[in-house]
Amino acid sequence: MRRGAAAAALLCLGAACLLDRGFDPRAWLLVPRGRLLSAAELARYRGAAGEPGLYLAVLGRVFDVERGRGHYGPGGAYSGFAGRDATRAFATGDFTQAGLVDDVSALSPGEMLAIQSWLSFYSDNYDPVGKLVGRFYDENGAPTEALREAEAAIEEAQKFQAESEQRKQQFPPCNSEWSSAKGSRFWCSRQSGGVNRDWTGVPRKLYRPGSRGSRCVCVRTAGPPWGQPDSAEHSDRGDLDNPHLEEYDGCHPLAEQCVLTAP
Repeated sequence: MRRGAAAAALLCLGAACLLDRGFDPRAWLLVPRGRLLSAAELARYRGAAGEPGLYLAVLGRVFDVERGRGHYGPGGAYSGFAGRDATRAFATGDFTQAGLVDDVSALSPGEMLAIQSWLSFYSDNYDPVGKLVGRFYDENGAPTEALREAEAAIEEAQKFQAESEQRKQQFPPCNSEWSSAKGSRFWCSRQSGGVNRDWTGVPRKLYRPGSRGSRCVCVRTAGPPWGQPDSAEHSDRGDLDNPHLEEYDGCHPLAEQCVLTAP
């Protein structure tokens, strides 16, 4: 159990470090044909004595991981990945036999980005061998509908990630604390939410369209609205007039902190 948890944590760490790499899904179509391996052929490459080598596959792409034998060979923390396509486990951290599969349907956007990151990792660090005939490539080495769906899911996840990062830059999260005696306190600083900036902002509730829930964000109080840096005519109120924002009851509209006492 301890080894599995540590391995899963290492997978998540590796994915987080690589998440910001660029990705062009069309590059999958440019992979050299190389060898076409069946699942039975790939299963012979688990790195055991007498076997021809040590391979694994990610989204149908086969890589020679011999130089990582300590990780992928027999007894290694990732030995379950050898000789198969276990793409799903790279995202979920489920290293059981049920989890070491290539089905990536119904994964979240974040999990699809993790898979993309690991594909980039293997492409950069290990030698490509060819393609696995099955879920992602047909017997002629052409992409299947499953691969095209995975490609589209990664593109959507990247768009969502970019939009989320833009929203975070516009509306950085507040600092917050709560106690049963004093209630809640929200405040803004020039580093709140992990976003370094040259303005502090004031706390506001931010609502997502179609959602009743809100979160505390810091809002610029001066200059043009976000996305209109060259606007000659503006109210010099920053983003205070954004329709998705709401003031906290009982707090001064321009206070950098807001205290909501416990009932």
